[in-house]
Amino acid sequence: MNSTVTAALDDSPEAAAAGEWAAGEAWLRGVELRLVHVRPKESKALQAPFRATGTRHPTGARHRSAGGLPEEVVAGLRDRHPEVKITADELTGSPADILQGIAHTADLLVLGSRGLGGVRGFLVGSVALATLAHATHPAVLVRAGPEEPERAEPPGPRGEAGDGRRATASAREGPGEVVVGVDLAQPCDEVIRFAFEEARRRGAVLRAVHAYRLPPAETWATPPAVGAYPPFDIAPDAGEITRYEASALSALLGRRRAEFPGVEVAEEAEVGSAAHHLLQAADGASLVVLGRRIRRAPLSPRIGSVAHALLHHARAPVAVVPHS
Repeated sequence: MNSTVTAALDDSPEAAAAGEWAAGEAWLRGVELRLVHVRPKESKALQAPFRATGTRHPTGARHRSAGGLPEEVVAGLRDRHPEVKITADELTGSPADILQGIAHTADLLVLGSRGLGGVRGFLVGSVALATLAHATHPAVLVRAGPEEPERAEPPGPRGEAGDGRRATASAREGPGEVVVGVDLAQPCDEVIRFAFEEARRRGAVLRAVHAYRLPPAETWATPPAVGAYPPFDIAPDAGEITRYEASALSALLGRRRAEFPGVEVAEEAEVGSAAHHLLQAADGASLVVLGRRIRRAPLSPRIGSVAHALLHHARAPVAVVPHS
């Protein structure tokens, strides 16, 4: 089965932003873009048992008045991104169920989010949150932003090849960094590798951010807990802990640095809230990458507090990478 980037679209501004970003990502990956619109069934009484794939409708048979994706949206994406093969499907059924099904199979699923302005952050709908919480493959939430900037030649490796292709949405973000959140207590290689790959595609700096908290001051007079830190000659001070955390972060990234020698890496090991430091790093970034641990029953799927904060407040697209 060929790789694809899949974008869930309707006729909203946030979905249009997601479609543009997804087209850029498909171009960077050299794969097909699949546009999907989910139309709820009009009458529950007429609903048949749901099937994971939904009911497909040919693109040409849709009409805007029937709630389908306007043909000009698809035509516009094809016109702006002729280098990307774009297909479009309309599915009928429960949006939450269908998108969660797609999130189990799509190589990358792209969703939209509505901006509220000011400090209020962004409106992430219940369907999008449920899809992200159940996804077993990476999914990206994209903001509805201001008017798109002028196109330019992409800064990444494909632009350097001089093939004359126009940059698309993710490439047009320019040299913005790719930011990845790293948890040294529960490191995940899948998340780190995904971030390295995205940085390489864009020709961007990869900024790895790790946040930690100092132990309570009253415990410093006693040896640290077993496994918390390596043995010190005396009770560690803040400087020693900071140096240890920075060294551990560098060691963790070492293996992927060797695999991606062309990716410049910036490392941050900071005291404090992970959400706070990641939101600061996300300002001006082209992509933020976070991990989400796949939880099995009896616990219900969840996104996590750090990812939840970034999804609601970061202006950059946020990729959530599930891992075991």
